[in-house]
Amino acid sequence: MAHEQPTYLVTGAAGFVGSELVRQLAGRGFRVRAMARRTEQLGDLTHPAIEPCKGDVRDRAALDRAMQGVAGVYHIAALFRQANEPDSAYHETNVQGVQNVIEAAVAAGVPRLIHCSTVGVLGHVRQPPADEHTEYNPGDIYQRTKMEGEKLALEMFRSGRIGGVVIRPGMIYGPGDTRLRKLFRMIARRQFFYVGRGDKLVHFIDVRDLARAFILAMEHTERNGEIYIIAGERSMPLREFAEEVARALQVPPPWLHLPVKPMQMLGTLCETICVPLRIQPPIFRRRVDFYTKNRSFDTRKAREELGFAPAQDVQGEIRDILADYRQRNWI
Repeated sequence: MAHEQPTYLVTGAAGFVGSELVRQLAGRGFRVRAMARRTEQLGDLTHPAIEPCKGDVRDRAALDRAMQGVAGVYHIAALFRQANEPDSAYHETNVQGVQNVIEAAVAAGVPRLIHCSTVGVLGHVRQPPADEHTEYNPGDIYQRTKMEGEKLALEMFRSGRIGGVVIRPGMIYGPGDTRLRKLFRMIARRQFFYVGRGDKLVHFIDVRDLARAFILAMEHTERNGEIYIIAGERSMPLREFAEEVARALQVPPPWLHLPVKPMQMLGTLCETICVPLRIQPPIFRRRVDFYTKNRSFDTRKAREELGFAPAQDVQGEIRDILADYRQRNWI
């Protein structure tokens, strides 16, 4: 009789990271239970090994059903920054949702869970590069609730109730990414500008490399209660990244620099007016932070303990993203 491959549950399977992880797991021959709030969100995840699963991390009964017969859980689902969501919604998904997922996994006897956090729990890196021992310094409701969820997961792992580790991805990008689409488009149209000098560090991770790191973390069952930062080979000044994008687009590099303080004040003003009305601000503090805060990380621990090494370099990644954007008529 042929050996049946184990089944893994992926929460947030319709998202940018979750969908790539589902594809890679199925491509390796594993069975995948792909959980999303609406199964139609799963789009092109139609591999025979992929089982669509309707569910919400806020719904414990749905989680109990989803956990049946799985060998491990990848908890990717989270509420990212949404201007029209109250703070309570972040807590329900990013904190209580983590509690629900882990408790359902424990109740079902699932042996291992990999929790997706974010380097955002460290906020602005004052002395780069940061590592897994750097103190928490969250800057907004998303980062604060991700920190709380991470702490819950670590407590469960370190108590021995379930095996698992926490993965903190860097700034995620890759083909299909929508968050950098505006940056690429503005550089292509020669409309991009810096807030400040453009010298703050950014540290990206390709979504394909990140999915590999999640799989490695599941495989290394001897590692429990640990945190791993997953990012590319190096960080770089934002100005260098923008110039690489301009080079790939074959346009002149951005040159306009706007002062930081007035832009921060404008962002605060826009949020103060728009957020209570549940309107997306035209500019907000988080977007200004992209230009003014360092994000640079030491990834040696993941290399040494998980054997992770990124396969993509920045120049190749920019070419891949650009080709994808052009195919989708996004640029």
